[in-house]
Amino acid sequence: MSVKFQQETIRDTAAKGGNELAQSAGAALAGKAVKPGYLAAYLQQLQAHPLRTKMITSGTLSGAQEFLASWIAHDRNKHGHYFTARVPKMAIYGAFISAPLGHVLISILQKLFSGRKSLKAKILQILVSNLVISPIQNTIYLISMALIAGARTFHQVRATVKAGFMPVMKMSWIVSPISLAFAQKFLPEQTWVPFFNIIGFLLGTYINAHTKKKRLAALRKKHYGDGRGESGRPGDYGRPGY
Repeated sequence: MSVKFQQETIRDTAAKGGNELAQSAGAALAGKAVKPGYLAAYLQQLQAHPLRTKMITSGTLSGAQEFLASWIAHDRNKHGHYFTARVPKMAIYGAFISAPLGHVLISILQKLFSGRKSLKAKILQILVSNLVISPIQNTIYLISMALIAGARTFHQVRATVKAGFMPVMKMSWIVSPISLAFAQKFLPEQTWVPFFNIIGFLLGTYINAHTKKKRLAALRKKHYGDGRGESGRPGDYGRPGY
């Protein structure tokens, strides 16, 4: 899921201001000494092959997110495993839907505000990101989650989007400005993409695990004759861990 604000320009700009602890964290993440390593290699690939690198990253993180959320929510398949059929499906979503969509939308946003460095422009850029970019990404995310969870009718997909849109947007409106402000103040721009990937991974895992817990609780109620399943949310269609 993408609730992140990415900056693709790769520059060797050191973070300035703030307390020493945050500065140290930013320097560590940035690999400020420019030593050969995984982060340096990743940033090099991100600069040379941005879309391909984002697709691989998003696919890997989306699959890992699904597995971790299943483990947190104790959502096993019929064989008792956490590695369900949704893990590769989420990896496909991350690689072929989420990453290209985010790449295109953020590229458009950057072109619109290219060369505009004023405070007004920065605030407007954040507003456009949260009021235009995020709603598009979150809607596509919810539709994809409904289909992956087993929704096959327009009504089921629509119910999923309707039930999940505002909760996801509220979470985005809280996390996105805070993480963006932190990145602007403490991190070099060359590390923004991996930083927001981490933020998106953590947020997505929380939302996914929370959704799985609610779905499993609804299925337990239905199994014991309560009959009050919470339809219209990702994962409510079909058996758990299919």
